[in-house]
Amino acid sequence: MTVLVFALDHPEIAPHPMPDRFRHEVAYFMYVRSEAAHPPCQPGEYWVDLKQAQEWYDDGAIQLVSPLDSENRTEVELSEEQEGWLEWLLAHGVAHIRLE
Repeated sequence: MTVLVFALDHPEIAPHPMPDRFRHEVAYFMYVRSEAAHPPCQPGEYWVDLKQAQEWYDDGAIQLVSPLDSENRTEVELSEEQEGWLEWLLAHGVAHIRLE
């Protein structure tokens, strides 16, 4: 099954298909701080920090924090799908997404 990623801040852009597992993986990429520039999201919506997204894309990896030990991080290589999604995100300047 495929999930579609819609660009809420650029509705003219065609949605980007991702594997269904991205419904869980999106948590690695979402922007979690609430502020005026990033109002709270509706269910299935997420903000992505484009500066951070560029770093992930350039590095080809993300840093994950262990749920058991917040002081230790693990570097995880991006999958081809995640790399393609970040490329789509950055090419179009998409920061607010919805999964369907």
